[in-house]
Amino acid sequence: MIEKKYTATHLQKFIEGQGITAQILHLEVDTPTVADAAVSLNVAPEQIIKSVLFVADDQPVMVIASGLARLDRKALADFLGVSRRRVKIASAEQVLAHTGYVAGSVPPFGYRQLIETVVETAVLQLTGPIYGGGGDIHALMQLTVTELQRVVGTRTAFLTER
Repeated sequence: MIEKKYTATHLQKFIEGQGITAQILHLEVDTPTVADAAVSLNVAPEQIIKSVLFVADDQPVMVIASGLARLDRKALADFLGVSRRRVKIASAEQVLAHTGYVAGSVPPFGYRQLIETVVETAVLQLTGPIYGGGGDIHALMQLTVTELQRVVGTRTAFLTER
C-alpha cells in the first residue's frame, strides 16, 4: 500500500489545530541541507534545527538537534537503555512511513503517528527564531525553542559526538 505523503499543507493544519505559534516559510529554492536552509534564509547555520529519525528496538525515535550537530548513536542508545546495535538511523522509506514526510522536509512535529521525541541539549541554548523542516523540500518552519519544547515535550539529552 502506498501511503499519501504529507506536505506543508498538512503541517499548517496541524499547527492551526494545535494552536502552535509557528510560521511556515515557502521558499524559492529547495533546502535539503542545513547549509542550504541557512543561505536561503540569510541566517546562521546554528539557527537551523534538524529532525533525525532513528529506529531503536524497532520503534521510531525522533531526535531534534542543532543543524550542525553530529549525533552520537551510542549516546542515544545509552539514553534509551538499549544496545547500540539496536539503534539505527531510519531509511528514507522508514522516515516516510513513520512521519508521513519525505526525508529532508521533516518538521519537528505533526507526524502520521505519535513518535517519541528527544531534544538534543544544544538546541536549548539557541535564542531568537529557529528554523526546521517545513513539510516540503522548499519550505521551512520558524518557531522558538520555548514553543518547540511546549509542543514536543521537555525530554532532553546530550547526544552529540564529543
